[in-house]
Amino acid sequence: MVLAELGGRISRALQQMSSATFIDEKVLTECLNEISRALMSADVQFKMIGAMQSNIKKTVNFDDLAAGHNKRKIIQQAVFNELCKMLDPGKPAFVPKKGKPNVIMFVGLQGSGKTTTCTKYAYHYQKKGWKPALVCADTFRAGAFDQLKQNATKAKIPFYGSYTETDPVKIAQEGVERFKKENCDLIIVDTSGRHKQEASLFEEMRQLAEVTSPDLVIFVMDSSIGQAAFDQAQAFKQSVAVGAVIVTKMDGHAKGGGALSAVAATKSPIIFIGTGEHMDEFEAFETKTFVSRLLGMGDWSGFMEKIQDAVPMDQQPELLQKLSEGNFTLRIMYEQFQNILKMGPLSQVMSMIPGFSQEFMPKGREKESQAKIKKFTTMMDSMTDEELDSTNPKLMTDSRIYRIARGSGRGLREVHEMLEEFKRLAKIWSKMKGLKIPKKGDMSAMSRNMNAQHMSKVLPPQMLKQIGGIGGLQSLMKQMNSKEFSGMFGGGDGLDMK
Repeated sequence: MVLAELGGRISRALQQMSSATFIDEKVLTECLNEISRALMSADVQFKMIGAMQSNIKKTVNFDDLAAGHNKRKIIQQAVFNELCKMLDPGKPAFVPKKGKPNVIMFVGLQGSGKTTTCTKYAYHYQKKGWKPALVCADTFRAGAFDQLKQNATKAKIPFYGSYTETDPVKIAQEGVERFKKENCDLIIVDTSGRHKQEASLFEEMRQLAEVTSPDLVIFVMDSSIGQAAFDQAQAFKQSVAVGAVIVTKMDGHAKGGGALSAVAATKSPIIFIGTGEHMDEFEAFETKTFVSRLLGMGDWSGFMEKIQDAVPMDQQPELLQKLSEGNFTLRIMYEQFQNILKMGPLSQVMSMIPGFSQEFMPKGREKESQAKIKKFTTMMDSMTDEELDSTNPKLMTDSRIYRIARGSGRGLREVHEMLEEFKRLAKIWSKMKGLKIPKKGDMSAMSRNMNAQHMSKVLPPQMLKQIGGIGGLQSLMKQMNSKEFSGMFGGGDGLDMK
């Protein structure tokens, strides 16, 4: 992902500054120049970059800083705040409300990924227990209904459209009325786009808004247009009451940073970003969380939410009990692999962990890792209950390994590789023995009760080093236990990013 490169460059600039023996004006200027070059390569407007530099230098006034002030921390905090300011539209977006039908209308130019984004949006809420439905009011583009129908069928979401009716207003009205009767609480209307902004497009949008009375109009925009996003977002806002923006194709365009900052400058709340073609390559956008993850500072609350989404509430107490006992079986490994696959793209999940950035999981490696997990689960499907539930490694004899290989269509070497991975994870799991399990037995309570000693045993050495060793980890754990903790983590010296 191109933004991972941006985050990596900014993080390295901050790290180089932190490793300097003495922090002075020259060191700060070099750091800011490197950050500015990184932002320019992401197509962020030069004027905005200049304002950011100026504001940081005002905040970090070496003449006014008394002796004993942590200059590194003040500079890092200032960079964080300025990046947030650059990407923050300054107002919250409308949030759908349960217990009533919410009509959401999607608008945008043709080719922006609008139809795919409609399905991703519906799928995101479906996973959270909503009952979404899709209406195809795009009669301009040939194949639009077929695409929406295919996407909706794959995601098991009800849909409405027509091959014969040419009036998009009539289709939208009928579809919304139908799904209201069926008690759908999230009715998403996909509208026509054009190759460019023109009067006929805006007139059609106004008519559709009139008959469907949407609770929210979402403008979908292709990130590859960069700074031109400002003019496009403004034009749509003036024609129809755009209440939120989704920026797509953030996985492969150097102009992504420019698009995000330009949209924010229009005071349009960005609610999601599309990071790939797959259904789950779709991230909720919250400025502080986004910047924190961009700089490798993580999003612990988001990570815990992912885990809780993947592991059903009724299974959490049992899993935590097994964790505290330190007994690891192949069945537990199988279940956790299944949960990992449910959590979405690995790079997205990894970037939520403090000390990691998306640079640690390049696109190719991510697919390779997910393929390996699926391969391992296929092998475990060929095992007996005795083999899956045993804690005795000697049970896996040569004859059993041969049978598993034949049953799963894999080679003996691959089965041995899977068993080696099991031993490695069992070793990590055993270090969690004795972990105090809260009475409720839920994941979020466990994260608050976990201590730094337990975590330091489990974390990979590289990650522990990035966090700042046991001292940095203890600082993170304190923040995790704080009532004010908002999911933001700092670097090695326990920087507070609230």
